[in-house]
Amino acid sequence: MYLITVFGNLLLILAVSSDSHLHTPMYFFLANLSFVDICFTSTTILKMLWNIQTQDNVINCGGCLSQMYFLLLYAQLDVFLLTVMAYDGFVAICHPLHYTVIVNPQLCELLVLVSWVISVLNSLLQSLMVLQLTFCTVLEIPHFFCELNQVVGHACSDTFLNDLVIYFNTVLLAGAPLAGILYSYSKIVSTICGISSAQGTYKAFSTCASHLSVVSLFCCAILGVYLSSAATRSSQASAVASVMYMVVMPMLNPFIYSLRNRDIKRALKRIVGVPVM
Repeated sequence: MYLITVFGNLLLILAVSSDSHLHTPMYFFLANLSFVDICFTSTTILKMLWNIQTQDNVINCGGCLSQMYFLLLYAQLDVFLLTVMAYDGFVAICHPLHYTVIVNPQLCELLVLVSWVISVLNSLLQSLMVLQLTFCTVLEIPHFFCELNQVVGHACSDTFLNDLVIYFNTVLLAGAPLAGILYSYSKIVSTICGISSAQGTYKAFSTCASHLSVVSLFCCAILGVYLSSAATRSSQASAVASVMYMVVMPMLNPFIYSLRNRDIKRALKRIVGVPVM
């Protein structure tokens, strides 16, 4: 599954970069999402595979901190890129005549750059705050990766400030993008319902259907992680849910975006040498 995730997303990046017809804002954001998915999965799954192979579940302090930092970084980037893609779909469907003026290359690069800057600063803040904590004994985390909440929860020193920052960041950096996605799709659905032509309705729906599928699976995966762990109090259930979120989701993204997309299919056929009609 990890290999499928890496090669599938790499193929998607290659298809977008090699085909001039795909040099548009939507595919620019999609290529960035594929890159982030590869990094996000590799942050935890490579270490997990190594642990399975060596039967050694030890990770040093530096490795644990690095894993937390990059996990927070790429998870936040995933959220931001899905939000930006929702905004792109909103402008394309609700304001089609102004799309090329509003969503210009400069804005696309700026949105991705701002996403990176905020994600890097957030991850750095969270990691530095963990460094201020003290731990009484050797820390044993009931998970296959260094999850921020698990590490903070095992600290011997006061964690009030850490918990406050985690809560604030969750509300601000996850709640606000989710609200933006919901608002964008409420406007998109409203606009689609107002289209009188059946062909126009189908075209508008197919434009955002792939992204809506990814967002829905993304939200369900997150809910699965937290609800399973809260309901069963089982570290195994939480770990299984996390595997779904960290492996299955990034693996499905290339298939979701390519199976319903003729442009991507055409670009992939050119890459593998299949004649394109």
